[in-house]
Amino acid sequence: MTDERSDTAAFGFWVYLMTDLIVFATLFAAFFVLRGATFGGPAGRDIFRLPNALAETVILLASSLASSLAMNAVLRRRVRASLAWFGATFALGASFLALELSEFGRLIAQGDGPTRSAFLSAFFTLVGAHGLHIAIGLLWMIAGMIQLAVRGPRERTVSRLDRLNLFWHFLDLVWIFIFTAVYLVSFA
Repeated sequence: MTDERSDTAAFGFWVYLMTDLIVFATLFAAFFVLRGATFGGPAGRDIFRLPNALAETVILLASSLASSLAMNAVLRRRVRASLAWFGATFALGASFLALELSEFGRLIAQGDGPTRSAFLSAFFTLVGAHGLHIAIGLLWMIAGMIQLAVRGPRERTVSRLDRLNLFWHFLDLVWIFIFTAVYLVSFA
């Protein structure tokens, strides 16, 4: 890949991340405006399980560490170690997503779905948007691992994996804000 193409791809990805940041900022703003709009339904402290959210946080932070170790191995051209660390990142990300879907299922089963109140609608939208991004990241990770296994650490593959790593860290940062603003504030 030429330096110009690489620079263009990197710039384009930063533009994408900034637009995603705007999307999440908008979802956070909507959540803050609507968090008291329970209309007689439950508030966050009534339905959220803080230990579960904390477990999700620890899992996602561990996945961020694994992703960094994977990228470090890629840069050292250690394909097996890279694949192992990306595999660990994938497993942790999938575990996070399973816990999030489990929480959604539990809330819906007990009648606290997104149509119950504006608060729950905002919650499901914000947390669901993050979960969708995690799912996309997991698919991207599979594609990247296949490219790395087949082609090795070529410049183009390394560039794509670097952007994946950045995307994954971005999602971790967004989750820290979700954990703080949605879960911790509900119990304050």
